[in-house]
Amino acid sequence: MMAWLPGCFLCRVLLVWVGLSAPGLAVEVKVPSEPLSAPVGKTAELTCSYSTSVGDNFALEWSFVQPGKPVSVSQPILYFTNGQLYPTGSKAERASLLQNPPTGGVATLKLTDVRPSDTGTYLCQINNPPDFYTNGLGLINLTVLVPPSRPACSQSGQTFVGGSAALRCSSSMGAPKPVYNWIRLGASPTPSPGSMVQDEVSGQLILTNLSLASSGTYRCVATNQMGSASCELTLSVTDPSKGRVAGTVIGVLLGLLFLSVAVFCLIRFQKERRKRPKETFGGSDLQEDAMAPGVSEQPLEREDSSNGLLERPSSASTVTTKSKLPMVV
Repeated sequence: MMAWLPGCFLCRVLLVWVGLSAPGLAVEVKVPSEPLSAPVGKTAELTCSYSTSVGDNFALEWSFVQPGKPVSVSQPILYFTNGQLYPTGSKAERASLLQNPPTGGVATLKLTDVRPSDTGTYLCQINNPPDFYTNGLGLINLTVLVPPSRPACSQSGQTFVGGSAALRCSSSMGAPKPVYNWIRLGASPTPSPGSMVQDEVSGQLILTNLSLASSGTYRCVATNQMGSASCELTLSVTDPSKGRVAGTVIGVLLGLLFLSVAVFCLIRFQKERRKRPKETFGGSDLQEDAMAPGVSEQPLEREDSSNGLLERPSSASTVTTKSKLPMVV
């Protein structure tokens, strides 16, 4: 093992000497060390410079990789080779070189009308055989700045006296990611700090030990370096004890109403019942079985069941009325 190490060191020295004595130069690519940013809709310039002896084999490539993905899956944006520029991919219509042809040591990329999907890592790579590489690749991180979209406000929890509620706020767009701040509107006093905790990153506001004074309108403001947007919601805190008292009062009133209706119906029924005999036997009506004075009751004719004829009563039972007229001789 000890005998191998000096040999390896000797090989390295030999390779360096061969490289320095070769006719080509080292390819050196320089890019900004700090991440770049550009407002949405504007033009971004991704600076890239190089040093090499440009020859017939000189080639330049710009490529792009989305955030969180490895460089090995980068997508090409444009090529420059054999003296020709070849834009490609989804950004072809918006991508160009600051200097074309890029043979003067400047390979800066211009990207117009930048969009949120342009956020990611850009690779500037120079290939120029027989020049050997020392740093032929440069990486640039670009962030497209987007103002926060109008956030959505929501609430959950037990919104009664003594309960707890959670107010939430979130913007679907915004770069860099916005921070959130909740404020209480109106002249009502702000809840005490001990009962109000908010998270500026998640946009959540926790309200504990609610009281009737906690009711009101709350506004959430989402902010980043491009601007701000807000939403509002109204929190209504109720008192369960007052609800029970109100329910009891309503129940008593309904009971009294039903009782009054029942008494009214009973009284009216009694009055109607007392009026019925007077209407049936009024003073102007005659009874069906009443007879004139001095006239005896006549027996009714009977029907002979044998011959179907009416049988008159016998003469013995006939009442004769004496005439008071004078007899003429």
